[in-house]
Amino acid sequence: MNIETYRNYCIEKKEVTESFPFPKLPDVLVFKVAGKMFTATDVNSFAGISVRCNPDKIDELRATYPALQKHAYFSNRHWTMIMMDNTIEDKLILQWLDESYALAVKTLTKKQRQELAL
Repeated sequence: MNIETYRNYCIEKKEVTESFPFPKLPDVLVFKVAGKMFTATDVNSFAGISVRCNPDKIDELRATYPALQKHAYFSNRHWTMIMMDNTIEDKLILQWLDESYALAVKTLTKKQRQELAL
């Protein structure tokens, strides 16, 4: 997967915005759904992408897929870093992006979820 495919997939989701919100990390592109972050990456290196992850599955996923690493900046209980080393199929990465988006949507208020019609 390349950064263009990643960006296009994320931005096509409902109510998604993109921004560079971290002054100390100016190259980190963040995607949010209704203000809740669901993924991020460094646009210069695209060495990895951050995704939300189900806390009940995160340890099992990391044990199964060496390319899933603990995160340097976000909660390791809820976030993982997918190293873009070509060891994981794009289809699986897209599935994890979908799951990350859904986890972010779950944190929205009932009214916000209804407005998204998800």
